[in-house]
Amino acid sequence: MNFTLSVSGGLIVAIGGSLPGLAIGLIGMKAMEAIGRNPEASGRILPAMILAMAFAEAIAIYSLIFAFLH
Repeated sequence: MNFTLSVSGGLIVAIGGSLPGLAIGLIGMKAMEAIGRNPEASGRILPAMILAMAFAEAIAIYSLIFAFLH
């Protein structure tokens, strides 16, 4: 395997995993902050939080698949 291909695959996984990880952390932080301020709204906040986290995780999975195909 070519060295540049393995380095570029590693960069794809590193960037594609760290940025969605940061996004998931921020989403969780803000959702918990919102629930802490208004506990009665947790029924509306939690489904939106889980959906947003799933979309961010999908981006990480796409980058992993792209790194495997690269």
